[in-house]
Amino acid sequence: MTLVVIGPVTHDLVVIGDEESHKIGGATYFQSFVFEEFYNDYLAIVNCSDERLIEEFPSKDKVKAIMKENTHFFINKYPSRDDLNTRVQLSNFANIPILPEDLEEILPSQIDGFVLNPLNRYDFPAETVEYLKGFGVPIFLSIQGFLRLPGVQANENYTIKLSDFDELASILSGVDVIFLDESEKNMIGTDYDVGEMVITNGSHGSRIISDSEIKIDAVPCVNLVDTTGCGDTYMAAYVSQRLLLKSPKTAGKFASRIASEKIENFGPYNFNK
Repeated sequence: MTLVVIGPVTHDLVVIGDEESHKIGGATYFQSFVFEEFYNDYLAIVNCSDERLIEEFPSKDKVKAIMKENTHFFINKYPSRDDLNTRVQLSNFANIPILPEDLEEILPSQIDGFVLNPLNRYDFPAETVEYLKGFGVPIFLSIQGFLRLPGVQANENYTIKLSDFDELASILSGVDVIFLDESEKNMIGTDYDVGEMVITNGSHGSRIISDSEIKIDAVPCVNLVDTTGCGDTYMAAYVSQRLLLKSPKTAGKFASRIASEKIENFGPYNFNK
């Protein structure tokens, strides 16, 4: 049985003060490092136009690329290293949807669950989500990408604006766990037919709405170094524990600790650092 993690790999430009660096990014990329450590039987499926982007994944044998005509590009701007909680983000808003026919020939025969990581509203059309629901396995979904639309154009990229839409309710219906932050929760509310809702709030911790509401404290960081991918890391750590039949509370505490460890190092999660 295999956990299938699906979503774009990105080419990112990270600007911290006056320093610039180009990096590989995307939720599926960051999560693969967590699953490599804590849920080793996984397959990452990414959409992009440059297959070289998968070379930095922790295990290239566990990545399959759906080749498209474009690649997601993000610019993440932080004012300084002393304020990594403040970020201005731009994107090219690549329109490269993942379609059922893209997945039919590459999905494994036996699947533990799906992790869906849209980075904008184009990535997972409703028909693709419905196709994946048909497998009858748990679906874990990050909601953020579904809310993202292009805002003000800045050269070839756009600012990111968030907006709810009518079709979201049917897309989320029957999903086992959705992940979002407090601002996104305030936008969409809580009236959705989902099993669990995991709501993150940075250094203020997280909360899990299931049969009841559970508050999870953030694990303090000794040295805040790199917050990029923190939410993705939390999500993957949480999923790994839920699939191992841990309780939401146990999974939340574990995810909080792993996210804190990631923040204390550059790049994706690395247990050995």
